[in-house]
Amino acid sequence: MAELLYRLGRFASRRVKTVVTAWIAVLAIAGVGYAVGAGTLSDSFSIPGTPTQEVTDQLADEMPAAAGGTGTVVLSTEDGSELTADQQESLGGVLADAKKVDGVEDVVDPFATEADRQEQADQLADGQQQIADGRDQLADGREQLDAGQQQLDDARAELEAGQEQLDDARAQAEAAGQAELAAPRFDAQQDQLDAGLAELDKQQDTLDESAAELEDGAAELDTQATQLEQGQELFDLASGITLVSDDGSTAVATVMFTDAQMDISQETKDSVIDAIETGVADVAGVHVDFGSDIAQETPSVFGPGEVVGLVVAAIVLVIMLGTFIGAGLPLLTALIGVGVAALGALAFSGVVQMSSVTPVLGLMLGLAVGIDYALFIVNRHRHQLKDGYEVRESVALANGTSGNAVVFAGATVVIALLALNVTGIPFLGLMGTVGAASVAVAVLVAVTLTPALLSAIGMRILSRKERSPFAPAGPADGAGSTAPDAGHAASGPSKALTPLKPMRTLVAVGRVLLGVAVLGVVAIPALDLRTNLPDGSSAPEDSTSYAAYTTVADEFGAGVNGPLLVVADVPDAVTDDTEVATQLALAKQLAAQDDVVAVAPAGMSEDGWTLAFQVVPADGPTSASTEQLVHTLRGLSPLTIDTASVGGGANGASVSGDTEIGVAGAASGNIDISEKLSDALPLYLGVVIGLSLLILVVVFRSILVPVIATLGFVLSYFAALGGVVAIYQWGWLSNVFGVHNPGPILNFLPTILVGILFGLAMDYMLFLGSGMREAYAHGAPARLAVVQGFRAGRSVVTAAAIIMISVFGGFIFAEDAMIRSIGFALAFGVLVDAFVVRMLVVPALMHLLGDSAWWLPRWLDRILPNVDVEGSALERRHPHASTEASDDDAPAPAGRGR
Repeated sequence: MAELLYRLGRFASRRVKTVVTAWIAVLAIAGVGYAVGAGTLSDSFSIPGTPTQEVTDQLADEMPAAAGGTGTVVLSTEDGSELTADQQESLGGVLADAKKVDGVEDVVDPFATEADRQEQADQLADGQQQIADGRDQLADGREQLDAGQQQLDDARAELEAGQEQLDDARAQAEAAGQAELAAPRFDAQQDQLDAGLAELDKQQDTLDESAAELEDGAAELDTQATQLEQGQELFDLASGITLVSDDGSTAVATVMFTDAQMDISQETKDSVIDAIETGVADVAGVHVDFGSDIAQETPSVFGPGEVVGLVVAAIVLVIMLGTFIGAGLPLLTALIGVGVAALGALAFSGVVQMSSVTPVLGLMLGLAVGIDYALFIVNRHRHQLKDGYEVRESVALANGTSGNAVVFAGATVVIALLALNVTGIPFLGLMGTVGAASVAVAVLVAVTLTPALLSAIGMRILSRKERSPFAPAGPADGAGSTAPDAGHAASGPSKALTPLKPMRTLVAVGRVLLGVAVLGVVAIPALDLRTNLPDGSSAPEDSTSYAAYTTVADEFGAGVNGPLLVVADVPDAVTDDTEVATQLALAKQLAAQDDVVAVAPAGMSEDGWTLAFQVVPADGPTSASTEQLVHTLRGLSPLTIDTASVGGGANGASVSGDTEIGVAGAASGNIDISEKLSDALPLYLGVVIGLSLLILVVVFRSILVPVIATLGFVLSYFAALGGVVAIYQWGWLSNVFGVHNPGPILNFLPTILVGILFGLAMDYMLFLGSGMREAYAHGAPARLAVVQGFRAGRSVVTAAAIIMISVFGGFIFAEDAMIRSIGFALAFGVLVDAFVVRMLVVPALMHLLGDSAWWLPRWLDRILPNVDVEGSALERRHPHASTEASDDDAPAPAGRGR
């Protein structure tokens, strides 16, 4: 590889125009691809197979109307006054027009809905009054029946008393022997009594019929009362769901889309926004905001923070390289590489669903590594020129040595990022692929365009002071200019070199303890890590999403920003007779859970086997209580219901048995994605750690050095996470970093941080550790080799780390919340890894290990390939002329086998 890169560098140095033209052509092609194929970026994420996705798919089959996504539109008066009737009417028309947008299923008019709700409340009140009146009428009827029964009973008693008197008279007549004489009179009286009793029996039958009808009416009234009570209970359970604020100044309209939440195109959302904004503009005194579920504000790629980051990087380059031309070269090549990678990635955004973070992440990586990789080659080239190398030979050799290390380091980053695809999470794999492509382009630019530009610059890569000792042998500062021979170079000023000594063992122990202790303390907040996707509360304070979120939270409650959709699969098909009772039985159990503010029926499938409910939590969609509520609701399955417990259904119908509960909605989906990512993290971390050990064993031909390097990466990783949690979740230094609403950490940040930080950490380990290995292999004592390798690589690694921190740090103050946290995590991760782990802890541990640091079993040494990262073999094949001369007169140095 080193020889190939040497030849590539020599070709580029001789064919400057060809190489530059080729890269300009590639940039132009990427630009054309972007113009032709670019699509709309998205802020939504989805993972197949999550519980939310399964419920959403079920709803799409059984209840299509409930399966579509939603968008929040907040309408409010500019002065906080109550919306007038004219304003409400005009806004109703605006919302009706929005229904005509393709992809929109319906738009819920908050004013019409509140009017319907009020009408329902009035109907319930009227029904209750009618029930009360009916009960009063029943009571009056019962009193009348009781009075009539009493009259009948009294009349019957009188007739029975008359019968007794008649019987007594008959007995007396018989005793007196006058029975026959009195018989006609007694018979006439008996007929009268019988007729009276017959009339009473008839009246009793009539009274019994009236009593039966009254009881039937009472039963019907009881049934109506039960249904009314069930309806009232359902109404009360849903009372926390309102669309117009109590003071009447704010209303929330819900846009219902045809497609599922994750499948709604941004074009559809933008069309809705345009339609509503255009209409509201004609309604005086009314302002409209859109929730983050519908509004996507594309983050600006370069803001003030990013510019400051580049300025700091430029200052570091000027200090490091001593010339503005030298400082500008890495910046120029990095920008060209970033342009190619970013435009190339965006060219595919019309074909694949790509989040707005994906190209920005590629830009961050491409810019940072692009500057660093060019710096490594430029720095090597500068040192070789000062040692007397001819320009083109120096360019080729720098490309074959430092360029070889760049390729190896870049390949490590690329592999780590591509390994994100093993998580099985599509959007994360795409992020890794785009990031890997950006790094790959940066490597290609570094080993092709950088040599060409170095050749074009010639000796001007050195400052005037650095060039002054040299006598030019050709056209001044030209591509073909040559450096002086050894004699001329020797005539320049020289400085006595201070002999290097190994660090003291006590100092090494202190450095290890201090570094590990500091990283351990910084990592403590990572134990409290919570992840989720950002909601409207973390949007920029001047954004419409933030205004919509805060307005809804203030006027309606934070939970309204993240309602849950609960789906119940009932044991028996629900009919008209059992619908209300079944809904109430389920709603009461859902409402009984902690942190539930309101529950409302949201629909039923045509076959009656599936019911949907809207559940409003107490807190926002990213809160810990809402996350717990989602798990609690799912944990209710199987939920036992019995409609008899709430009064039963009409006509005695009932539903009982176990019900399966599912939860969907945007808040639930984000929680599922976060948990899926958390589950995938250990696997990915294991892959990366295994990859780290394998790569480093091959490079350093050691067992313990890779272990030290990998453990250092783990410390850096958790320290970076600890810093992120402390600032973005706990709110420490929130004013400094512009965190106005601390909350959960971006759910894919811990995973993406593994791949990126691993690659960068291995870069620094390679550039420092390979120098230590080289010194040890050439005969230096192990502990002295640590100092020599550290001294050789510390300046360039320091500069590279500062540049990366500056570039990543520039994104800390970006508009997008996701980009801010990623920028901080990468900047802080590089800070602790480069300056604490690689420059403080690792050299100290290497000192303590001594010769054992480079121990390798003989059988393993025989089978491992010899990877010459620094291109030492290339240097031996292409020695400097003065070096060859001196080597002819001096014995070869004693060294250890590679």
